[in-house]
Amino acid sequence: MSLENADVIVVGGGASGLMAAGRAAELGAKVLLLEKMGRVGIKLAITGKGRCNLTNSGDLQSFIENYRHNGKFLYNVFSRFFNQDLVSFFHQKGLPTVEERGKRIFPSSNRAKDVVRVLKEYAASCGVKTLIHRPVRSVRQENGAVIGVQTDSGPHLAPRVILATGGASYPQTGSTGDGYRMAREMGHTLVPIRPALVPLEAEEGYLRGLQGLSLKNVRATLLSRGCKVEEEFGEMLFTHFGISGPIVLTLSGSAVEEFPRGKVELSIDFKPALTREQVDQRLLREFRGEGKKKVSNILRNLLPHRMVPVFLQRAEVPPDQKGGEIPAGVRGRMVNLLKDWRLTLRRARPLEEAIISAGGVSVKEIHPSTMESRIVRGLHFCGEVLDIDGKTGGYNLQAAFSTGWAAGEAAAKGR
Repeated sequence: MSLENADVIVVGGGASGLMAAGRAAELGAKVLLLEKMGRVGIKLAITGKGRCNLTNSGDLQSFIENYRHNGKFLYNVFSRFFNQDLVSFFHQKGLPTVEERGKRIFPSSNRAKDVVRVLKEYAASCGVKTLIHRPVRSVRQENGAVIGVQTDSGPHLAPRVILATGGASYPQTGSTGDGYRMAREMGHTLVPIRPALVPLEAEEGYLRGLQGLSLKNVRATLLSRGCKVEEEFGEMLFTHFGISGPIVLTLSGSAVEEFPRGKVELSIDFKPALTREQVDQRLLREFRGEGKKKVSNILRNLLPHRMVPVFLQRAEVPPDQKGGEIPAGVRGRMVNLLKDWRLTLRRARPLEEAIISAGGVSVKEIHPSTMESRIVRGLHFCGEVLDIDGKTGGYNLQAAFSTGWAAGEAAAKGR
């Protein structure tokens, strides 16, 4: 005996699922949204430290370049629902936005919960019926086509099912990889799941003493077996286990892929706007001009105060040595440290601590215009369950909203 049936069933009430459900219902489909947690939008409500970086105002080409895997797959959905469409969507529903540094767009209220509220109201106003505490165990199919889903309470039948189950990070929000399992059971290929946008652990014990220290306007270069892999400019943070912050999170995806291949390091350039020669001249001027001052006091003009003792220890300079007593060879060591401060990276933090997970359902098995499976008719995917991962800055949420919009629209039209 089946439970309530529908034209479209959406599995998962996150960013992509809410958008998919609302869009399908807006086009006239009878939509059932099944959420296993006690409420929808739990992960969305905490994203961006509770502020929710909705999207980015960059142009299409720069947007695509900010995905580490399969960004080109998104050309089709972005051509129909992109960043300005998303901003207009929220504006029309009473949620204005603001653009900040790096072209990042946030709700003006700085409240991710307002984003969840708008999406819930959108879905409800279009007629979506939402059932919470309703985990889906499997997608039911016959003769290569979807016929519904199976829950603990029984089956719900529908000719279209949208898997919007999220990834495998922050499992306490409900993202426990259910969609990966269901996709595999239906014959889909899974690209290995791994953490992305995740803090990194480092070997250097002194970092514990620098916990909480933020470095701004630095350049971080990821090195694998001594060769440059990738670099980023901006802000990073020291933690009790290693490093975090925006540029570290962006580099972390590459670091995760490089760890099995050998030694992975991070090189920090504290003065990226200056050449080595210019840094050397700056130090020379400082030491000559403040020759009677302790070098520890002079260096406060160049580094955060908490960095100075560690810097001097690594440069092998006594903290009470006078600036005028620093020989050229020692000054050279200081230049090297200011331009190439090395950390040895051990591993990424656990997947559970990652902002997103990389890997997922192979996009080669998905129609890019409809998000429908090439393997099972009537099955659509959207959001983080797909093998698409972007850098920080609003790229991942835009992909979730756009793929959700496209999946909902296609499911409604194909019912």
